[in-house]
Order: sequence, then structure tokens, then C-alpha cells
Amino acid sequence: MSIFGTIMDKIFHHAAAAASSTVEPSRDDAASRSTQPAARSGATSAAAAPGEAVDVEAVLNHMASQKGGGGNWQTSIVDLLKLLDLDSSLDARKQLADELNVHAGAAGSAEENIALHKAVMRQLAENGGKVPESLKG
Repeated sequence: MSIFGTIMDKIFHHAAAAASSTVEPSRDDAASRSTQPAARSGATSAAAAPGEAVDVEAVLNHMASQKGGGGNWQTSIVDLLKLLDLDSSLDARKQLADELNVHAGAAGSAEENIALHKAVMRQLAENGGKVPESLKG
């Protein structure tokens, strides 16, 4: 799988997992399970359903809160990759830049890293993510 594909997978599947864990009724709530099966099953898959936009910022903020902050993932490609438990090395960023056709500045430069972060956010938006304009640059 490509690096961008892995980024997308981690964000979109995290959203689906969070949706299912917040929607499922408790085991003690038998009445709710028997009277609302359609609502429960529909809501469980809503985050992953085609046409449903995953709130990328909310997912990443949630992940950052679980990890004690998440660095500056909003602008730093290195911090974003670390938040997602992915390789943030120069080689990995070069590969990601090639995948997304980002060629700004020298490899590993601040200019390239900023362009790469913006490209990732734009691609997430193009692939079904809800990304605020401030993150897309």
C-alpha cells in the first residue's frame, strides 16, 4: 500500500471505529437493542459509508488527545506522520512527495514539507474527507 493510502486508511478507519464504539448500546440495554436495530446498524457504518465525509480534523484531534497532544500535526507533515504512527523519515517523505507529485524546494526542506502537508490534506478532501480550508492551504 502507498504511504498516502496508509494515511487515508488510518484516518478513515479510525473514524469508523470511533463511530461504532460511540453508537453501540451497552450490553445491559436490551430494550434499546431490540427496538432500534436499524438505527444502530446504520449509524455504525455511517463514517465509512460512501458519500459520507469523514471529519479529518476531528479524527486527528481525537487521536492527538489520546496521545497527549500530537505535536503540531496541523502544519507539520512530520508530526502528522508521527501521530498516525507512520515513518516520518526523509526517505518516507520523499516517497510520499513522489506519490503526490509534490516538488517544492529541496528534499526535506521546510518548503517541501509545508507543500507536502497541504497536498496530503487536499488529497484527503478529494477522497471523501471533510478538511477545513485552513488545513488545505
